Amino acid sequence: MAAIARWCMRHRLVTVLLWLLAFGATAAAAGVAGPAFSNDYEVPGTESSKAHALLREGFHGRGGDTDTIVWRTPDSQSARTPAVEQRMTSALDTIAALPGVGSVAGPYGPNPEAAARISPDGRTAYAVVTFDTFDEQADSVPKAQARAVVDAAKNDRTEQGGLQVELGGRAIGLTEAPTAHLAEVIGVGIAALVLFLAFGSLAASLLPIATALVSVGTAYFGIALLGHAMPVADFAPMLGTLVGLGVGIDYALFIVTRHRKGLQRGLPVAEAAENAVATTGRAVVFAGATVCIALLGMLVLRLNFLDGVALAASLTVVLTVAASVTLLPALLSYIGTRALSRRERRRLAAEGPGPETPTGFAARWSAFVERHPKPLGLLAAAVMIVLALPTLSLHLGTSDQGNNPATSTTRKAYDLLGEGFGPGMNGPLTVVARLDGAGDRTAVTRLADELRTTEGVASAGPVVLNPDGDTAVVTVVPESAPQSRATSDLVDTLRRDVIPGAGDRAAMDIHVGGVTAGYDDFAEVIVGKLPLFVGVVIALGCVLLLLAFRSIGIPLKAAAMNVAAVASSFGVVVAVFQWGWGSEPLGLGSAGPIEPFLPVIMVSVLFGLSMDYQVFLVSRMYEEWLETGDNRRAVRVGLAETSRVINSAAVIMISVFLAFVLSGDRIIAMFGIALAAAVALDAFVLRTLLVPALMHLLGGANWWLPAWLDRRLPRISIEPPERRPHATIPAQRTGADPATNEDDAASATASR
Repeated sequence: MAAIARWCMRHRLVTVLLWLLAFGATAAAAGVAGPAFSNDYEVPGTESSKAHALLREGFHGRGGDTDTIVWRTPDSQSARTPAVEQRMTSALDTIAALPGVGSVAGPYGPNPEAAARISPDGRTAYAVVTFDTFDEQADSVPKAQARAVVDAAKNDRTEQGGLQVELGGRAIGLTEAPTAHLAEVIGVGIAALVLFLAFGSLAASLLPIATALVSVGTAYFGIALLGHAMPVADFAPMLGTLVGLGVGIDYALFIVTRHRKGLQRGLPVAEAAENAVATTGRAVVFAGATVCIALLGMLVLRLNFLDGVALAASLTVVLTVAASVTLLPALLSYIGTRALSRRERRRLAAEGPGPETPTGFAARWSAFVERHPKPLGLLAAAVMIVLALPTLSLHLGTSDQGNNPATSTTRKAYDLLGEGFGPGMNGPLTVVARLDGAGDRTAVTRLADELRTTEGVASAGPVVLNPDGDTAVVTVVPESAPQSRATSDLVDTLRRDVIPGAGDRAAMDIHVGGVTAGYDDFAEVIVGKLPLFVGVVIALGCVLLLLAFRSIGIPLKAAAMNVAAVASSFGVVVAVFQWGWGSEPLGLGSAGPIEPFLPVIMVSVLFGLSMDYQVFLVSRMYEEWLETGDNRRAVRVGLAETSRVINSAAVIMISVFLAFVLSGDRIIAMFGIALAAAVALDAFVLRTLLVPALMHLLGGANWWLPAWLDRRLPRISIEPPERRPHATIPAQRTGADPATNEDDAASATASR
């Protein structure tokens, strides 16, 4: 690491230019290639996947995203009123002629299907717009085409006389996505303010921001290119940006803090930067590796949808780590001693160099935890348990446009369809069957009749055959909303009881698909594989900590703390998004289920971020333990010296994550609130309260390792001290009588 830092400082202009070249090249390539994201939740082998495959093979013309135009008349009118029919027919004709629109099926016409698009009370009607897309993904519909449809449907002419016109569908939802990166700007601005308050130097506070922006920007465009090579979800770039800004600024903060300490001890700029990269930089690489391992743990699930997310987020973390140990030292060499504030530079010139001792609140808090470990530990545990309780009611499902903000046109269209035709209209099920002869056609006709009389079914359409007559589809509208548990129960009932039915259907290939069925299948697969995934991630993290700290207790406590952070943060997410506590005032829409992939991604990200703080906190404690063999002193000094930088890093992360609530994307807002809650609890409850309290209570047992295992483990060092201790690991002493006042903590630091 020291050699890397020396090269980057010696060739600082080349280093900066290489990073800028990488950023510019990926941005240009992504701009030329264009986006290629895919939100394909389909899991091969599931019922819904088989239904979709049959539908795709039998009905080749059903490709393309379908969206809806819904209108509702005032009380005194009907959708069949000549003036309303004339205005809307003209608008639908205009839309049908727009580029990219394949077909428009409205409610006005002689066929029975058209008449069914007008509600029983006659006041609500809808039309179905099908876009010409080749991959059946709404993401491939250009935003300009979707905007043209909205403009043609919603205007002064169509909305005359109090007629309400709204539009729904995934392509229409693209027009509501925010274009300005407001969330990133606010998050970065708050981070810059926190850094300036922590450092007192404008130059030093800007370096972590610059490092993070270059690395995250390169990763952002790299993820766009990755989408051309494999399926990558459309929220992956935003998720990568969210995680990358948080960890990137934090990693740079840790290194700059170490660099500043070196300058305050009188080291030359080059030597201070080299020492910072060689010590804290190694801890950054280790912490980044744990984050990547946790993220790449998603690959064990073997789900294409999550593979792209895992690689995209890992790419961002790798680039932020690389920038922290290469670009940052080059920039540090440019600003020289301006990494210190003017007051610090004047004091250094007047008083000479000296070690920075922990004083103020950090030292007082560390001593306070040492004196009261039991009550403080119980208080911290109680807080985590209370916040984790809502997790017990976690309902996995997929939010839809019914969860959008009440002011959006997609939410209004969703509500109008539900009011006019029943809530199940927003998420119909499809029963698809492979036919082999006239007998199968008769069996499917009888099945359609049974579906109409099934409890929970509002209506079932006629049997629709493909041109070859070998595939049949029946559209089933549930009585309940797509997100309702009753709809999920109906899917199970159809698959388990209704479809197997009589013996003539036993040998037929019949499957239930649709939005709810697909999401339920996806959630079931995720839940089934979640224990394996969590076990793999925790096991790998424990192995890394075991090698780093040569202790059984440290990895086990870290695993327990990480699980506690995940559970409590999910409790907050359930309260806000599933129970709806404050979701509407925050602009996050109405209450709804939690996305099925959220637990997997959040476990990965949160486990990695929690390991960061564990590494930086325990590394200093371990260093003091190696020197003194005094557990109480090691915990006290380690907490006093690291709590300030950990808290500053946490405030930055929380600010960045909460800023993404303003992104306008419900999924990203879920990530933002979950990550912000987890980091806050991890930094202010776990790492600065519960962990040191437990370590005080356990004494020397914190560092116990069986002798036979100690001999077999390879020896690695995460963050070597600037001056190696003269003694090897001393015999464990739990009965020592260490000093407990702040002066002893300061003297322990000065002795390093």
